[in-house]
Amino acid sequence: MLSIAFKEWAAVCGALAAGRQTVILRKGGIAEAGGVFAPEHPEFLLYPTFFHEHRVGVKPEFVPLFEAAEGARPAAGTIRFTHFARVTAVRHLTGLDDALALDPFHVWTPDVVVQRFHYRTPGLFALAVRVFALAEPHDRVERPEYAGCKTWVELAEPVPTDSATPVLTDDEFTRGTP
Repeated sequence: MLSIAFKEWAAVCGALAAGRQTVILRKGGIAEAGGVFAPEHPEFLLYPTFFHEHRVGVKPEFVPLFEAAEGARPAAGTIRFTHFARVTAVRHLTGLDDALALDPFHVWTPDVVVQRFHYRTPGLFALAVRVFALAEPHDRVERPEYAGCKTWVELAEPVPTDSATPVLTDDEFTRGTP
């Protein structure tokens, strides 16, 4: 069971769920303590969001994931949890070249990486994550306290993770992470 959820663009959640992304780049939301992200949890549910998400922010080859996320969007006021992630490594990137070198492992365009890197103070966190598909989707009511530009959300009702399966084999995951 997990009750911690990580808010991320729905298209990014789709890429993670499809095994096409193994790194999450994070700056932090304005609602974070001090406006700074901290990799606080070793496992978390993927909480797909559509706020701040922009089609031009994903590489052209990943636009179909954006469209699929839009097509699978649950009814307003509902969050659908289908996957969770386990953090396997964390790096704080203080050099833009280091952030741009992770290009093969995520769906964002270089322009988005540069913009995020330079927002407020230079730097980004890179989380290598192993993603697991839940045995079945779980819908939850989107409560007012989940709203806002924050990364971490503690759900009122946990989501079962038993019988979840990795989206990538061990070998695929090893080859697909930096």
